[in-house]
Amino acid sequence: MVEELPSVFLVGPMGAGKTTIGKLLAKQLGRTFVDSDWYIESQTGADIAWIFAKEGEAGFRERETRAIDELTQNDQIVLATGGGAVMSAENRALLRQRGIVVYLNAPVDVQMARTAKDKSRPLLQQPNPKKILQELYNTRDPLYREVAHIIMPTGHTYPRHMVNQLLQQLSNFSPCVLEEPKLKKE
Repeated sequence: MVEELPSVFLVGPMGAGKTTIGKLLAKQLGRTFVDSDWYIESQTGADIAWIFAKEGEAGFRERETRAIDELTQNDQIVLATGGGAVMSAENRALLRQRGIVVYLNAPVDVQMARTAKDKSRPLLQQPNPKKILQELYNTRDPLYREVAHIIMPTGHTYPRHMVNQLLQQLSNFSPCVLEEPKLKKE
């Protein structure tokens, strides 16, 4: 059954646990784990904060779309996307068409607790990071829901337990529900 599953793509806000859950899930499935931000950093030789500083968010998002296009063409991977990946209609279409998309839905308080001391998140280097997280959540939550095949709340249980719950949902998943991409102008 697991061999028949397409790749699994994790979306959700920063601090939702995409990397933690992704690594555990990949191990359970016997698949390769890839974090799109780490991939971008390895391709550019620069960290995300530097790319944001030099190219702005628009420059980073162009790199992100290229990376998602490349990565989603790989079979049987577990991919953790950046929190803003869903802002692009092209990214949403690529993710939805090429694999099973899991939305890790973390409330803002969970995001705050998990990102409070992390200086590597350019969008949170503001005087009021909680306000930023709330605004991002309000904007992005509908897009995460639009692209998701599975929605999993996070922050309420241990990561291994979440992975077991996700494996149960994936075991019932029919690969035939993948959609053709609907590319829309933004």
